[in-house]
Amino acid sequence: MERIEFRTVAQEFGDGGVFPALVPHLSGVPLPDLVREAELPFARREGKPDLAGSYAGLLGDEVGWPSRHYLGDPVLSWFDDGDTVLLGCGCGEWGCWPFTAIVTVAEDTVTWSGFRNGHREWDYRELRSFTFDRIQYEEAVRSTGR
Repeated sequence: MERIEFRTVAQEFGDGGVFPALVPHLSGVPLPDLVREAELPFARREGKPDLAGSYAGLLGDEVGWPSRHYLGDPVLSWFDDGDTVLLGCGCGEWGCWPFTAIVTVAEDTVTWSGFRNGHREWDYRELRSFTFDRIQYEEAVRSTGR
């Protein structure tokens, strides 16, 4: 199982503003780095390698605890089919370039699967699903409290 933490980082957005943003880290690795590896072959084929992993964290006041955004009740959804936005665009507008997953909460685990990008039909099979211990996951979510 993966270990998760949500780190608050000073995120510089495209308009020059700096805001605190939540970035998921899976077993110590920032989620944008993991996504970049999966997206890079597709972005290179398009001649736009800088697109790969070009995501920012989400503003904590939108998705931080007590929000249940990361617990299967998303506040931000792109496809409106139960998806949860995990990362937004570097410009600061989450919906400009969203990265989403289906968050499934079970009795003992939480799983992220079905990854998608809001504007590209890239294949994320290489990224695989991520499964977390539910107790550790919920503790991490609660640590995002306002």
